[in-house]
Amino acid sequence: MLTAIIVEDMKDAMELLKSDIEIHHPDIKIINTAQSVVEAAKVLRKVQPDILFLDIMLGDGTGFDVLEIFPELKSKIIFVTASDEFAIKAFKFAAIDYVLKPYAHNELADAIERAKQQIQPNKERLTILKDTLTAPDKKPDRISLHTLDKIIIVNLDDIVRCESDSNNTMFHLQDGKKVFVTKTLKYFADLLKPTGFLRIHQSHLINLQYISAFIKTDGGYLMLKNGENVPVSVRKKAEVIEILDQMHR
Repeated sequence: MLTAIIVEDMKDAMELLKSDIEIHHPDIKIINTAQSVVEAAKVLRKVQPDILFLDIMLGDGTGFDVLEIFPELKSKIIFVTASDEFAIKAFKFAAIDYVLKPYAHNELADAIERAKQQIQPNKERLTILKDTLTAPDKKPDRISLHTLDKIIIVNLDDIVRCESDSNNTMFHLQDGKKVFVTKTLKYFADLLKPTGFLRIHQSHLINLQYISAFIKTDGGYLMLKNGENVPVSVRKKAEVIEILDQMHR
């Protein structure tokens, strides 16, 4: 039997989550609840559960305040957040799992299963999450990449390009290293587009700051500052030329 504590400031949402866990996850025993940072601190001082369901926005602060009070917290954390595109982007940049309110039963079940299997996100990933959440208009400077056996943190400025590898993505870094990530290129193209990356081909996503020149011969390709040449698809040519024009104005 696993123990759990729910930290959620909306009473209805808390009762719903509590009920869902009791009905669908009988192997989890809810030992306490809290509706604020102060309440959560009091509860967690007495006992640390196996799983902590933690809402991001609380009446007197945030879920991060709770984590800062307990830097040595051993509980697996399942973040719960309201539907918000900035919040979702932040979680993706940090490669941290979350449950989106209102959630479906299978989404909650998946989150619980992942929490049982995963080690805790480290302080650096939590910092990326917090920074991206608290400053949604600021361009993130780091991203967590989920490889097959670990999660590594990379500066966006160190990513030269990303290349599709079936349903996976290969990151090519400035120092020549490559990072293989088990997510599609489309996932990263959507996530990184606002931060200065452009999908120039079905298989290629480029960091604009590494472009050296656009060569119109041989079907059209980009020369990069590291000496690599990357093809531009026919339907992306006009967009690439327009963006390069804007950059050089």
